[in-house]
Amino acid sequence: MGVNITKIVPRNRTTFKALSGKVIALDAYNTIYQFLAIIRDYRGQPLRDRDGRATSHLSGLFYRNISLMAEGIKPVYVFDGVPPEKKRGEIDRRIKIKKESRVKYLEALAEERYEEAKKHASASSTLEDYMVVDAKRLLALMGIPVVEAPAEGEAQAGYIVKRGDAWASGSQDYDSLLFGSPRVVRNITLTGKRHYPSKQIAVKLEPEIIELERVLLKHKLTREQLVDVGILVGTDYNAGVRGLGPVKALQAINRHGRIEDIPGIEERISTAEVEEVRRIFLNPEVTERYNTDIEEPDEDGVEEFLCGEKSFSEDRVRKALSKLPGKGVEGTLDKWFS
Repeated sequence: MGVNITKIVPRNRTTFKALSGKVIALDAYNTIYQFLAIIRDYRGQPLRDRDGRATSHLSGLFYRNISLMAEGIKPVYVFDGVPPEKKRGEIDRRIKIKKESRVKYLEALAEERYEEAKKHASASSTLEDYMVVDAKRLLALMGIPVVEAPAEGEAQAGYIVKRGDAWASGSQDYDSLLFGSPRVVRNITLTGKRHYPSKQIAVKLEPEIIELERVLLKHKLTREQLVDVGILVGTDYNAGVRGLGPVKALQAINRHGRIEDIPGIEERISTAEVEEVRRIFLNPEVTERYNTDIEEPDEDGVEEFLCGEKSFSEDRVRKALSKLPGKGVEGTLDKWFS
């Protein structure tokens, strides 16, 4: 879910060309879930190999990263470790929603309501162990660095950016800001349009840059106060305070300075919970043991894995690989991997 502070976060549109040459530390699970949810047939079924195992995430990772690398963008994928215990409630909530969506999907599929079936199928997406193993294997073959976070991937990504080893975090969620990432890029792994059926509109997806310092200056906040706003709204680690959306939560912190000084707040959220969630965001568990250097891809290995094992089209894979830097686009392999 992540923290819902969309209404108070200023964003600037950017282009892939403007991001060329920059290292982006991507939230791996966030990205993989996107591909599992989006890349499905009209019945809501994911792509599968000859053994019936899902490959939608591999298709998304392969073709999207080829596009990013062809633009000169250097992706690094950060995988979650062990989540904080405070996240258990959110994890259980997600599992429940996925189970309910699975039931609705099967009902819609049986009645041949395919558009509705696909919507519920996307919401029921689950990430199995073999999918993570396959994703890491593909990324390694493509020469893309994989970072293993000890806990939350977004915290680790933010740490990498703060140390100057990446230019920005890449995620759809705003948690990266609360974890202290100086810069966040959204929509970097998505293309096309986002459809809003209830409003009957479609919005073109373009990369966006969010700068933490700009958010803080705009609202006259410290990072600690931004975390307090998030806690009032609700995060993956707490339910939030009923009746407080991002605008009202911001007003409350601007007026009183911190959660504890809001009149009557102790009856709506405990001090112990506030302190624990603050600690997760302000002092997250991270590691200095990581590598963000792009390596030369093993093209034969990629082809053997995707085509030989995962039933991908040889022609399509070879055509995509031909777009890599040094294969007819500007620049050379030596320049790219230096």
